[in-house]
Amino acid sequence: MSVLRPLTSAQSSSLSGMARIPGDKSMSHRVLMLGLLAEGETMISGLLESEDVLNTAMAIRALGARVVDEGDGLWRIYGAENGLLTAPSHILDMGNSGTGVRLLMGLVSGQNISVTFTGDSSLLKRPMRRITEPLERMGGRFDLSDGGILPVIVQNSGHLEAISYRLPVASAQVKSAVILAALGAEGMTTVIEDRPTRDHTENMLRHFGVNIVTEKESDDGCGWVIKLEGKQPLLGCAVDIPGDPSSAAFPVVAASLVKDSVIRLPHIGVNERRVGLYKILQEMGADIRFENSHREAGEPVADVIVKYNGPLKGVTILPEDVPGMIDEIPVLAMAAACAEGTTKMSGLAELRVKESDRLQMVAEGLKKCGVALETGEDSLTIHGTGQPPRGGALVETAYDHRIAMSFLVLGMVTNDPVQIDDSRSIVTSFPIFTDLMNNLGASIDS
Repeated sequence: MSVLRPLTSAQSSSLSGMARIPGDKSMSHRVLMLGLLAEGETMISGLLESEDVLNTAMAIRALGARVVDEGDGLWRIYGAENGLLTAPSHILDMGNSGTGVRLLMGLVSGQNISVTFTGDSSLLKRPMRRITEPLERMGGRFDLSDGGILPVIVQNSGHLEAISYRLPVASAQVKSAVILAALGAEGMTTVIEDRPTRDHTENMLRHFGVNIVTEKESDDGCGWVIKLEGKQPLLGCAVDIPGDPSSAAFPVVAASLVKDSVIRLPHIGVNERRVGLYKILQEMGADIRFENSHREAGEPVADVIVKYNGPLKGVTILPEDVPGMIDEIPVLAMAAACAEGTTKMSGLAELRVKESDRLQMVAEGLKKCGVALETGEDSLTIHGTGQPPRGGALVETAYDHRIAMSFLVLGMVTNDPVQIDDSRSIVTSFPIFTDLMNNLGASIDS
């Protein structure tokens, strides 16, 4: 039986110094998958060596890539010969990674192989029909478990046709699964999203030599159209992965809440579709600046500097704001709990189908810590007093890494320590979180 690993976070006097955030999780998954399909060598620096990403690395090895770990985040990938994947000799266990399994389902759906995917107890509960529905329209064949969940067998289809598909929900995972399937499809695939989601797949495909077009759906709308002609070759290349802005969100929020804090986070990805949290924090009154801006592998990169600037103010977050900060909503809720005034968030339905029902988990944990709030099916309203809540609670995490780290951030400012019931999930995305935060001045201990 697995043993829970509680952690306790106590009040910090200040945070200071420089910290290097591990590589972007979304980009790390994608570069491994594109390296699998690419001709020649793909050299990766800064790969996130978390549990989720390492499961993707094992999966592409089983699918025919030669994978070489050179150490210190440097990896070399030699793609499957002629882009033709090998049928794995075993079931591919993707652990806790929804990104890994959903994108790979798209990638392998048009290959002449059958692949079975499974995952841990958390991933086995997450919905997969949103992925299989558009892929089946392209000609993919899937044998899902009852309820539309894993395990799933991706059947040998061998031939996909291009489609035009409008995303029913704002989901970069669904969009990317269709795009990766389109690489092996006949004709021009078109994907339309009404709200822009993270575009790492599109940017990275261009870096691998693929012609993929992204354009506004209309001059007065916020929708985007992505077009991709199938059967294009991918060319191996060098990719330097910047620090993950979603992981950086935890020290950024912490420094915005802990008095007298000043921190610098160098080489962070600042893709316009990933910095929604930073913009909202600035609107709340946080002092966040970007320096040394440049581009690498088609992505904008900068140093992020955060200085404590006094109590934050409550804000209103609209549904169109959410896709650019969906993973950061839990830690933003911690900031809202300490802010002066009411913060209203809507359009949060996607939070209910993440690693846990994050909307429920955030609400339950904050209530235990003394925060006044209300929830709806897709909304969260937090009534801040301008002072940190009392804390002093044991918070359940449901093996969700972002819930775990968010409440450890809250414990840095509450009067009484905050304890999480289980820290094991943190290794899925941010293995050095505890050491990094403690080196900046936090007090997180078992």
